[in-house]
Amino acid sequence: MSEAETSLYSFTAFAIGGVLDLNRLALQLGIDRKYRWEEPMRLNPVTFTPSNPSDVVWVYLYYFGGVVFLNCRDDIVARCIEGLKQHLFQLKEQPQLPFREDYELLINPTAEPSITNDCAIMPLFNQDLLEIICFVIAKSVALERIEEDVDSVFDEVGGMIARLGHGVLELSDKQLAKLASSVLAFKYKSIAHIMVLDKPEITWDNEEADRFYLFISNLFELTPRYQEIKHKSETLLDITDVFSGLSHARRSARLEWIIIILIAFEIIMALWQKLFV
Repeated sequence: MSEAETSLYSFTAFAIGGVLDLNRLALQLGIDRKYRWEEPMRLNPVTFTPSNPSDVVWVYLYYFGGVVFLNCRDDIVARCIEGLKQHLFQLKEQPQLPFREDYELLINPTAEPSITNDCAIMPLFNQDLLEIICFVIAKSVALERIEEDVDSVFDEVGGMIARLGHGVLELSDKQLAKLASSVLAFKYKSIAHIMVLDKPEITWDNEEADRFYLFISNLFELTPRYQEIKHKSETLLDITDVFSGLSHARRSARLEWIIIILIAFEIIMALWQKLFV
């Protein structure tokens, strides 16, 4: 591509949830290479073969569950997702992908550089720009999925607190364990899977790419959103500890009453034997 050309690149990202085993997928697709955990898989969305610079459409798959389509029409996206369902169980379990992020990159040699929430305008083309935008919007849409899950649990816990205000504590140990597991899963996904605080490898050796990444990641508020998820997760864990303490206290009270009843029963039986036997 000539640097003097004006070109438009469109990006569409989806979050499919869960960790993608890219090396296992590579084996299924007949791709003879190993992928590092921070490295995306770039495929031709039609042939499912490794993409090359001559391809006009690409799909990026990230281990944390982000999938980004580059310059793909809706019909190509739909066909690609249907094809990936044969290899990714996460897609089989999700008939629809509600978490979506769209972005555009315009290369215009006569324009001033500009970066907004839905479009970036740059005077010169650089492959690093594509890599960084895909990386950021993949993280953004993956965070969106976790944010909705956290909010759903917050709503559920809010109902529990409301019932607790009326003196009703109806959580079993199994329900408490399930709630704690959900909260820990949010923290694990956001920290271990998405690795929000990690930067793309290309930014370590390219100062311009690093500045572009920092700017666009700030626009998508990746770090504040991660911190919000972390804060909500810690709050939910604190609430879970309170519920657990109340549940144990209720169980201890029941055991104490059972012991008192048994002792009273033994006293009554002893008196009965002395008086009537």
